[in-house]
Amino acid sequence: MSTGTSLTSWGAIRLVASREIMTRLRSKSFVWLTVILVGAVVLGGFVLNAASSSGPTAERVGVTPETSALAESIETTGSTLGTEVETVDVADDAAGEAQVQDGDLDALVTGTADAPTVVVDTELSPGLTAVFTTLAQQTALSDAVASLGGDPAQVAGDVATAAPTVRTIGEPSEFDPTRYVTGLVTGILLFMAIMISGQLIAQGVVEEKTSRVVELLLSTVRPWQLMAGKVLGIGLVGLGQVALVVLAGVGTALGLGLVDTSTIDLGTAAVWALVWFVVGFVSYALLMAGLGALVSRQEDVGAVTTPVTFLMVVPYIVGVSVAPWAPDNPLVVWLSYVPLCSPLLMPVRIALGSAETWEALLALGLSIVVIPVLVWLAAKIYSNAVLRTGARVRLKDALRTT
Repeated sequence: MSTGTSLTSWGAIRLVASREIMTRLRSKSFVWLTVILVGAVVLGGFVLNAASSSGPTAERVGVTPETSALAESIETTGSTLGTEVETVDVADDAAGEAQVQDGDLDALVTGTADAPTVVVDTELSPGLTAVFTTLAQQTALSDAVASLGGDPAQVAGDVATAAPTVRTIGEPSEFDPTRYVTGLVTGILLFMAIMISGQLIAQGVVEEKTSRVVELLLSTVRPWQLMAGKVLGIGLVGLGQVALVVLAGVGTALGLGLVDTSTIDLGTAAVWALVWFVVGFVSYALLMAGLGALVSRQEDVGAVTTPVTFLMVVPYIVGVSVAPWAPDNPLVVWLSYVPLCSPLLMPVRIALGSAETWEALLALGLSIVVIPVLVWLAAKIYSNAVLRTGARVRLKDALRTT
C-alpha cells in the first residue's frame, strides 16, 4: 500500500476500503453466503405461496339435465356455509355415477329438481352434508308455507336477509398477515446482516493484529484511517449483500402475488431497510472494530464483543417477538427511538405500518447524531490498542490518553 507521495485522509481511507472490498468479494465464503441468503429468501417465497394456495379444494357435485336447475342453489348455499362447491353437468345418471366411483365427482344429484337424490361413493362429506341438509330444510319450509297459503318466495327472502343485532365492546383486530411477515423478515434480515458484518470487522482487526500486517499498514496510514477504511469497505460489501437479498425478497413477493400492495408499500419498506442497515452497521461496526483491537487471538473476539452483541440481541428480540403482534406497545415505541436500538426496531415498525414518517426521521436523526461520538470512542480504543500484542488490553487502559 506504499505510495511515492503522502496520502490525504480520504485517499488513505479509500485505499483501505478498496482493499477490504476486493478481499471480501474474492472470498468464497462471502459469495456462498450471499447465494444461500438470496436462495433462502426466494425459496421461502415459493414455500409461503404453496402454503397459502394449498387450502381445501372445491367439492365437485354433478347434476343431470333433470336436476340442473338446482346448480345455482347448491353453489350459493355452499358459499353461504363456507364450503366451496363446483357443479358439473353430466349426461345422465349412469355417466354421473361412473364419475362418482372414479373419484372425479364427490356427489351426484339425480331424480328431479323437486325430489332430488344425492348419490355418493361411500359417504357424504361434512361440508356437502350441511349444504344438502340446508337445501332440504329450505324446500320443506317452502312447502309448509305454500300449504298454509303463504308466499314461499317472500318467506325465503325474509329468512335470507334476517341477521342478529351485534354490539361490539372491544377494539377490532387490525392484524395483517402480510405486514406481520414483512416486519418479521425485516427484523431477522437486518439483525443477521449487521451481526455478520460487525463480526467480520472485529475478526479482520484481530487477524491483521496477529499477523503483524497492521504494523505495515500503519507505516502508511493512521490508525483511525485504517479503522474507517475497514468499516467503509466491509460496509459497502454488506450493503450490496443486503440489497441483493432485499431485491430478491421484493421481487419474489411481487412476482408470486404474496403481498397486497394496497395495504403495504414494499418499495418504501425496502428503502428504509437499506437506510437502517447503513446506520446500524456503522454504529455497531465502529464498536466492534474498537473492541476487536483489545485482543490478539480470534478465540478472544467473542469475549470482548459480548456487550455489543447483547446490545443488539435485546432490540432484536423485542422486534421479532413483541413488535409484530403489538407494534404500538410502549416498550417497542420508546426503544425504537433509542440509538443502537433504532436500526433493529424502527424498520420493523415501518414495515408493520405503525410508524409515521416523522417518527422514522426523528429516530434516524438521533442515531446519526450519536455516530460522531462512536467514531471518537472507537478511534481512541483502536489507536491505543491495535499495536499492543500478547495479553488482552483492558478497556480503561485503551481509553487513556497517550
